[in-house]
Amino acid sequence: MIALIQRASEASVTVEGEVTGAIGQGLLVLLGVEQGDDEAKADKLLHKVSGYRIFSDEQGKMNLNVGQVGGSLLVVSQFTLAADTQKGMRPSFSGGAHPSEAERLYDYFVARAREGGVPTETGRFAADMKVRLLNDGPVTFWLQV
Repeated sequence: MIALIQRASEASVTVEGEVTGAIGQGLLVLLGVEQGDDEAKADKLLHKVSGYRIFSDEQGKMNLNVGQVGGSLLVVSQFTLAADTQKGMRPSFSGGAHPSEAERLYDYFVARAREGGVPTETGRFAADMKVRLLNDGPVTFWLQV
């Protein structure tokens, strides 16, 4: 399971002209589900995402996590993160989870994030989404479990 996280001043997702999720300060989480992923991996990745210290403290050092700054998560399904780009000029998506399993684990990840107390907004699984981001920094990290 993969999360590309971006520290955001604000972010939103629009589907067919409707905003489905929007946050102020927090993390845009692009979430990719791979074959063999399960709830244990989702829990481990969520622990990493929510605990990752990439927000500035009083001294300007990256020392605080999203919860410590009162931030939110915007979780967007992103199957292209599971692409194999090693050969040729066209990505292969054979390593990605089957769409029904990917959606189940995406929904699980979002539900667990909400249970953990971090305000969490979403895109719409498998939709053509328009994502807006004001990346703070810019700060972007690839997390994989």
